[in-house]
Amino acid sequence: MRGNRVILTVVFSLGFFVFARQEIIAKQKNSDIENIGNRNVNARQINFMSLEKEIALGRQLAQEVERTSKLLRDQEISEYVNRLGQNIVRNSDAKVPFVIKVLESDEINAMALPGGFFYVNSGLILAANEEAELAGVMAHEIAHVAARHGTEQYSKGQLFNIASIPLIFLGGPIGYGIRQAAGFLIPLQFLQFSRGAEREADFLGLQYLYKTGYDPTAYISFFEKVQAQDKKKPGLLAKAFSTHPPTEDRITKSQKEIQELLAERQEYVLNTSEFDHIKARLTAYENAKKPAVDDLKSQRPVLKRKTSGEVDDSDESTDSPVDQDRPKLTRKQANWKRN
Repeated sequence: MRGNRVILTVVFSLGFFVFARQEIIAKQKNSDIENIGNRNVNARQINFMSLEKEIALGRQLAQEVERTSKLLRDQEISEYVNRLGQNIVRNSDAKVPFVIKVLESDEINAMALPGGFFYVNSGLILAANEEAELAGVMAHEIAHVAARHGTEQYSKGQLFNIASIPLIFLGGPIGYGIRQAAGFLIPLQFLQFSRGAEREADFLGLQYLYKTGYDPTAYISFFEKVQAQDKKKPGLLAKAFSTHPPTEDRITKSQKEIQELLAERQEYVLNTSEFDHIKARLTAYENAKKPAVDDLKSQRPVLKRKTSGEVDDSDESTDSPVDQDRPKLTRKQANWKRN
């Protein structure tokens, strides 16, 4: 029994060493910004799933998302977000086509499923002050797909027989590691990644943002802004990016990588007039769903009080028989004094 424990410990130790070593090698190789799109960011990574099966899995997961969520029904906004995302995809290492849609959700978040099925919450668009901030979050999610983190994490679980789940596209029931997120069921492996995967997505996402022409510091400033808002309104950060919280360590590492790897440019894209237009349109779209305040006020009953000695001329001649027969409520004057 003791011998089995020793063997198991050795296996896990070797596995940890191998994965850590692979991460270091991959990071060194993936620092070549000019070679984005021609690099294999998945080299030396364990992944038992082909790209075809990964796309099939992502399609099944996407159906579950759309079955239980509400897609934004505004063509102009949806086309803008799709165009913005596809531009980043073209400047990434992704090997699969992307399907990008907008969900009606107040949560400040985005979600990229295996195989390139990508959902952006309307709350994220409204929370961004500039197009570069929105692009930064999208670049991070695109990096998760490019690095195939979902199926890679699943494969590692299979290798060690830990948290393995029957795959949906194989017809089996969803087994271990399922979480309820925003009203839909998605296997945990495909939404919540390891610290190493999050760091790699930060690392690659910053490169994709930079290659597309945006200021990479916008990615960091957006997370810092969310953290500042969380101090004023506790709980905001718990909802925003709940599956991948922007920790201080991640922010510090990202700042260092920008300084060391991304040569400063004379000009960056920070914002566009189209983003401002889309954000205003989305705000109007959200407001249109809520009852107008004036309409609510007009529907409320209004109580009028007569002032002392005031006579209503209409009482003498216009009261209907029904009004005359109605009981009248008289209030006894309170016999107390305010101390």
